[in-house]
Amino acid sequence: FYSELLGEYAKFITEYFGYDKVLPMNTGVEAVETAIKLCRKWAYEVKGVEEGKAKIIVCEGNFHGRTSTVISFSSDSLARKNFGPYMPGFVSIPYNDIPALAEALQDKTVAGFLVEPIQGEAGVFVPDKDYLKRAKDLCEEGNVLFIGDEIQTGLARTGKMLACDHEDVRPDILVLGKALSGGMMPVSAVLADNEIMMTIHPGEHGSTYGGNPLACKVAITALQVLKDEKMEENAAKMGELLRTELNALHSRHITMVRGKGLLNAIIINHPDKDAAWELCLGLKENGLLAKPTHGDKIRFAPPLLINKEQILDCVDIIGQSLTVLD
Repeated sequence: FYSELLGEYAKFITEYFGYDKVLPMNTGVEAVETAIKLCRKWAYEVKGVEEGKAKIIVCEGNFHGRTSTVISFSSDSLARKNFGPYMPGFVSIPYNDIPALAEALQDKTVAGFLVEPIQGEAGVFVPDKDYLKRAKDLCEEGNVLFIGDEIQTGLARTGKMLACDHEDVRPDILVLGKALSGGMMPVSAVLADNEIMMTIHPGEHGSTYGGNPLACKVAITALQVLKDEKMEENAAKMGELLRTELNALHSRHITMVRGKGLLNAIIINHPDKDAAWELCLGLKENGLLAKPTHGDKIRFAPPLLINKEQILDCVDIIGQSLTVLD
């Protein structure tokens, strides 16, 4: 349906991130599905891949959603089991493995490389410092689209507007969601330049509620607030403090502290496979909410406006709660 706000939003977000066009969607996984379709369309109409043969490289340990397409290349048995048959056209390689990517790119039917700058659901797996830059360079050499899934890592969460910004990498297709609405409602977006985006023609893709008036206004406001309240800078500063203080606990139950900005995790060292869950329950009782992932990891992703006093309070609670594992 017609909305004056859609044009205002499209102009705002494309200028904000520096792309020619945007496809507005609702949920994060809708945006991922859109990026996959867009990449395939580009492969056939621009790169010249034989129709029906295009492949997209993905990474082991990924999390891009739970639709039938996306679970087809998931390595999470919980998400995949008994939901087949699965969609073909995806090649899975280890994350943070440049030689594996270089080898996979030898296949001339490869159209894209779909990657998370940091694997959040895998327990905040931060790749090597130059991984994204080297991956982008390889994609350019192979005429393959670099698809950055910034749904979880984007929008100031890691101390930069996009996690890819840490390495000055510009995705060919940028996927956004989650915080794009400030947590108010489902709003997602796919951004790309004309060579890619204009392969999609009217009627070939769309969404009833994508770009609805409320979503447009909410997204504009959320993006403005990120800059007005300097959330990038705060996430970088408070994230550094959080990791420093967590390491200073010197707990025998913490094997590693890792993260970037305010997307962080600890890896639990304990013989009980449910130790991370037990610690999260203890944290809850002491006034802090956190989420375990993949058994031995706990993620900490506090609000971007958290201050020093609150960070120190959180670390105190974590330190006190670790006693449940003694």
